[in-house]
Amino acid sequence: MSDDDEVQYIKKQKTIHYGSLEDTERARIEAQNETSNDSEPPPTSATPQVPESSEYMELEEAMSRDKQALLEEFERRRKARSINVSTDDAEVKRNLRQLGEPICLFGEGPADRRCRLRDILSRIGEDAVIRREAEEERKLFEKDQETTWYHEGPESLRIARLWIAEYSLPRAKARLEEARRMIDIPAATKTAKTQELQKKIQALSIYSSQVGDTRPISFCQFSPNSKLLATASWSGLCKVWSVPECQLKQTLKGHTCNVGAIIFHPKATISQEENVCNMASCASDGSVKLWDFKSEEPIADIEGHMPHRVSRLGFHPSGRFLGTCCYDNSWRLWDLQQCTEVLHQEGHVKPVYCISFQIDGSVCATGGLDSFGRVWDLRTGRCIMFMEGHLKAILGIDFSSNGHHIATASEDNSCKIWDLRKRSILYTIPAHTNLISDVKFQKDGGNYLVTASYDNTVKLWTTRTWQPLKTLSGHDGKIMSVDISPDNQYIATSSYDRTFKFWAPEQI
Repeated sequence: MSDDDEVQYIKKQKTIHYGSLEDTERARIEAQNETSNDSEPPPTSATPQVPESSEYMELEEAMSRDKQALLEEFERRRKARSINVSTDDAEVKRNLRQLGEPICLFGEGPADRRCRLRDILSRIGEDAVIRREAEEERKLFEKDQETTWYHEGPESLRIARLWIAEYSLPRAKARLEEARRMIDIPAATKTAKTQELQKKIQALSIYSSQVGDTRPISFCQFSPNSKLLATASWSGLCKVWSVPECQLKQTLKGHTCNVGAIIFHPKATISQEENVCNMASCASDGSVKLWDFKSEEPIADIEGHMPHRVSRLGFHPSGRFLGTCCYDNSWRLWDLQQCTEVLHQEGHVKPVYCISFQIDGSVCATGGLDSFGRVWDLRTGRCIMFMEGHLKAILGIDFSSNGHHIATASEDNSCKIWDLRKRSILYTIPAHTNLISDVKFQKDGGNYLVTASYDNTVKLWTTRTWQPLKTLSGHDGKIMSVDISPDNQYIATSSYDRTFKFWAPEQI
């Protein structure tokens, strides 16, 4: 074999060897493919082939879509951990019932029930129970308002109501006739009288001032003849002073704690003798005492209020009946002629603080610490008007001499005027910068209104447009009571600074 032939033989062998290696590798790959095809079924139209990149994009979209919900769920669980749920199982069941949820699940214990309530509250809001309770209380209150309850009263109540009806009807007739007569008066005459009155009011200033006691003077009132002023103090003493000299005439000793009010009998100093009941007072221990002008000791005690506080009281225009405001959420009507309690009237949901009788004597108005006022028909016992509008407690109430206007003084710093004929609010006076402790209409004519406040001022308002006329400043402490003399000559104020003052026009 030549050299060229040997080279060609070697090349041929290498080619065969390489070819065999390629064939072997190709056979191995085909065998693996056959094995994988045997284990996995061939793809069909029912099993779509999704590209790998599409799967990653779908996962990112799902995570983005659920991210907000996931955060909300974390926030809800955090809120659930911070919600305070009662440990009383009965209260937990009551809350679940109010939410419309089953009060017990199968196999659920008190701890599980608390967890379920906490989870529900975290989903619907913690205030849901409170709102539902408030709604239910409102519905119950409206239902009670629609329901009229009748209780059999004593024979003394029937006698008193018949007497009040016979007393009030002629007075109402006379009042209406006087109102009709006033309509016929020329407008020029009315305007002239109004201008004269306003000029007199704007000239008011301090006439005299007197230290009345060692403790705050809580109440003051003029006698029917305008010659005396009675004051009540937190020291337990009541005093009677001359007007306008401020000379002490009588000291009434009998109360042992804060005296809330002292008032004159409507006929005292006019047609009544001195040794009969001419004054009445009340105190925070529930005591109510009757006084004459002769003795320093009370002539009688009215029992039945203790241990509840009696804040205010008022005489019926006839003088036969006495109304008392009690902290047991009721007011009482006492017949001084029959010497008995003829009416124990409920209706307020908080203590009754003040009372005022209409000039006819047919109705009376009460104000309570529940921020509501009510007008009661004394002849039937019905509540004929519900006064709703104040935001806080009513501390003073007064009837105008026209018989249909009512003024209420409130802790919300406002004075509201109500119309009994329309049974609605007439006007709201944003009167002071602190609570209003007392309010009074002018006794003869009701041409102006006076309000006393804890901002140390007294303000006068015209009843024609309810605009301010005058502001009286002079007390160093909060003013607790105010009164207008029946002869329209003086205004008296009593204060926390232990003094009382007379205000009068400068020309007097």
